[in-house]
Amino acid sequence: MKVRVHFYAQLRDLAGTAEREVELREGARIGDLLELLYEDQPVLRQQDKTILVGAGLEFVDRNHALKEGEEIAVMPPVQGG
Repeated sequence: MKVRVHFYAQLRDLAGTAEREVELREGARIGDLLELLYEDQPVLRQQDKTILVGAGLEFVDRNHALKEGEEIAVMPPVQGG
């Protein structure tokens, strides 16, 4: 299955791109996606404890089951102003 990952703020700089399409096995979860991203861009792993992940318009945890064509947002912690 394919999902599209969007990177925000400093994670976009670390990933070297604003978005990418990722191929995963059926039944994959957010945790699987993050591991694949970390293997490809090891510098992202340093941010693991603070990364927030959204699917559609909701924040999700690492057990969220991915769906074909889903839009995933990977972002740093939300900061107020």
